[in-house]
Amino acid sequence: MQIATPYLMFLGDVPDTLAAKTAYGIKDWRPEWCVGQMRLPGCAADLGIPDMTLPEALAKGCRTLVIGVVNAGGVLPDHWVKEIVAAIEAGLDVASGLHVKLGAVPAIAEAAARRGRQLHDVRHTDERFPTGKGTKRAGRRLLTVGTDCSVGKKYTVLALERGMRERGLDADFCATGQTGVFISGKGVAIDAVVADFISGAVETISPEAAPNHWDLIEGQGSLYHPSFAGVSLGLLHGAQADAFVVCHEPTRTTMRGVKHPLPTIRQVIDLTVQLGSLTNPAIKPVGIAVNTQALAEGEARALLETLASEHDLPATDPVRFGVDGLIDRIVADFPAI
Repeated sequence: MQIATPYLMFLGDVPDTLAAKTAYGIKDWRPEWCVGQMRLPGCAADLGIPDMTLPEALAKGCRTLVIGVVNAGGVLPDHWVKEIVAAIEAGLDVASGLHVKLGAVPAIAEAAARRGRQLHDVRHTDERFPTGKGTKRAGRRLLTVGTDCSVGKKYTVLALERGMRERGLDADFCATGQTGVFISGKGVAIDAVVADFISGAVETISPEAAPNHWDLIEGQGSLYHPSFAGVSLGLLHGAQADAFVVCHEPTRTTMRGVKHPLPTIRQVIDLTVQLGSLTNPAIKPVGIAVNTQALAEGEARALLETLASEHDLPATDPVRFGVDGLIDRIVADFPAI
């Protein structure tokens, strides 16, 4: 799917900032797309951007109303429906990351059909993908992989995109999760794709490109996670990655939601190379990204120095300390053609 920008961010009447974490993620990484916010009475979240009515948003060029909230069960509250219908009637498309499909709500579906507006259910896709072929394609690709899920794979590639572009490199973020799709404006929530077509979907969103172009592909799950390893493997094969960055959270001992122990960074490097070589025999690690949020700065820097020495790779916290070292390694290992 491809979502028209810029966005009017709909926060409804969420009770706290955590309930609007999708909206905050979009605003943090694509502030130029977030023209304004629309809030209902009692909303406890504030993105720090102008509150707007629908006419004001249209006058500013908004093209899509983004429901930037999360809640238990991914439901769409009944009292939000009239606000969404009003946005459609005003001429906006609507995009949602909730589990409930917008088109499953009769009033929304009818308004969209009548006004010819697009409804984007970012967690779902009706697009049909081919099976993956693993055929070598032009261009370069980097994939983030993890010792676990939710360790910073998306933030790492977004930081790399920003940093590489600032240094004049041709690089694009490729979204494979619902928040990433909002941030990119396109992509596919890969965990909603039928298993046989995961690698083909990744090939589709990262097609053949110019020789020096980098597709920076958002990783999902972990090859070691018993719940999500299938998605991670399909993503790895479809990405046909030339390079990968291992993402890690150092305070965990078991993986999220299961009792299995966290693998080591070395185990993840070795398994990624072994399995990734099926579609790219030249795959190699270019760095380690560590979420050090739970550590004091001195402790974080000491850990990064230790990891860099142990693995002979640059190690950083992309949010806290930047990605210059990772980019230096990428440039050194993959000189311009």
